[in-house]
Amino acid sequence: MSASRPTEAPAGPLDRLRGELLDLYGSRERPAVEGIVASVRRAGAETAPGSAREWTERDAVLITYPDQVRAPGVAPLRTLRGFLRERLSGLVSAVHLLPIAPWSSDDGYAVTDHSSVDPALGTWDDVSAIAGDFEVVLDVVLNHVSSEHAWLARYLDGDPEFAAHFIEVEPGTDLSAVVRPRATPLVTPFSAPGGERRLWTTFSPDQVDLNYRNPRVLARLLDVVFGYVDRGAGLLRLDAVGYAWKESGTSCLNLPDAHRLVRALRAAVDAVSPHTAILTETNVRQPDNVAYFGDGRPEAHIVYQFSLPPLVLHAMLFGTTERLAPWVDAFEPPPAGCAFLDMLASHDGIGLMPAQGVLPESEIADMVDAVLRHGGLASMRDTPLGPRPYELNSTWFDALSDPNGDEPEPLRIDRHLAANSILLALAGIPGLYAHSLFGTPNDRDAADASGIPRRINRRKLDLATLDAELADPASRSRRVFDGVAGMLRARRSHPAFRPDAPQRVLEAPPGVLAVERGSGSTGRVWCMANLTSGERAVTAPGDGTELLTGRRAAGGESLRLQPYEVAWLAGPRET
Repeated sequence: MSASRPTEAPAGPLDRLRGELLDLYGSRERPAVEGIVASVRRAGAETAPGSAREWTERDAVLITYPDQVRAPGVAPLRTLRGFLRERLSGLVSAVHLLPIAPWSSDDGYAVTDHSSVDPALGTWDDVSAIAGDFEVVLDVVLNHVSSEHAWLARYLDGDPEFAAHFIEVEPGTDLSAVVRPRATPLVTPFSAPGGERRLWTTFSPDQVDLNYRNPRVLARLLDVVFGYVDRGAGLLRLDAVGYAWKESGTSCLNLPDAHRLVRALRAAVDAVSPHTAILTETNVRQPDNVAYFGDGRPEAHIVYQFSLPPLVLHAMLFGTTERLAPWVDAFEPPPAGCAFLDMLASHDGIGLMPAQGVLPESEIADMVDAVLRHGGLASMRDTPLGPRPYELNSTWFDALSDPNGDEPEPLRIDRHLAANSILLALAGIPGLYAHSLFGTPNDRDAADASGIPRRINRRKLDLATLDAELADPASRSRRVFDGVAGMLRARRSHPAFRPDAPQRVLEAPPGVLAVERGSGSTGRVWCMANLTSGERAVTAPGDGTELLTGRRAAGGESLRLQPYEVAWLAGPRET
């Protein structure tokens, strides 16, 4: 076991780094620890000094594949940059580029070379060009590498430079307590000159877990991280970091040393680029998720609100705020200088593990049934009770509405916009998946043909076709895009939407979510959304101007919200 941690947090990032590394590796590895600290010191000496960042109401993140929009004969990253500049300038501040490295499977998350850009996508110059217009978020795929990665090849060949870089599992090892989001085998055999090697593979046989018990593995990862920072990454998303540290006889999920690993990465990044932020991807129950903000010592700057998607989906499907409103009302702000990243849709799916303990199992089952009726899918994982759904796979638009039902299209669009109004109104930084901008339907053909459920929500878009749809005022794509864009503009216009501005739930009729954002210093905005298919009457909490329409309302006035109508009423600011 590693040594006990210091009772007081060291002052500077290099001291913090040294302390966390000694906690992880113990005094026996002090030479390796000092080598890492020295390399971080050198990297920091080569960069201009900076200061920690501040989050504002103007922050919003687009989540997109680098080849989300395509044009014949043009590198996808170049096509994407043109689309971003034309359509999203002034609406979002940052772009999360899903994996840009060469890969062998999992749509980018089985990386074959961390230091390169997939030539099919473009070059590092294309990434830097996007970073000149928007802040760029890059994935640090740290838990594993592809089975085709050079690190694994050198390990299997017996190269001493790569000894102990992967996790060998002896036959008969008890792995029954290990928690995983997959039903594939946890251990995969690999051929090597010295005989078969049985290696830990959390996510798939093509994704081989790295061994962070070896400090040289962390040193290699830091080289990757600093390369991303040098290329313009303003945020670093630590993919699947909760699985990165393994301990025999435990769940191997969110262990204390996984947190120490994040704190070490945070300290190293703080020493080299204080303005760069760490975002942890831990799609688990809320208490375990928010623990990545740390216990008073600097850890993640940003943590996803993974409980939000299933709660909003539940509210929209069943026209009730019975579960959502108390959860919003119990919101606990993150530490100073930190923020939540709120999102509904993503490139993965709607995680169900974060709904445990928040939604009753029977209501989770009802949600699963509804999404399956709408043409969606459910990904399964092994549990002691047998296979259980851990994720719903669907576009957000089709998860909310039955594409084969008889509802009018305008009602479906309004329902989609009402759901996204919750995302954009709540405390935190909003993250919008590209397909939520256009109301994209399920790509069931892609999911069925590949056998990969997540591909139902990963459709690639032809730029000319998309441009034509956005030029048509009657198209779904245009109506959804205009609605989301209008809310983004309204959000950016008012300091009550700062990620750290106060929020509280107001009394409202059944099926209406009413949230007050802001304070006397920022001014207040009363955000009201009718989540039902019927009309609802709400009372204006005070005099104000509706940010989305410009209409004025007097305090106490009855506002009649049509099905899925949204109203953001801005009150007067104190002087």
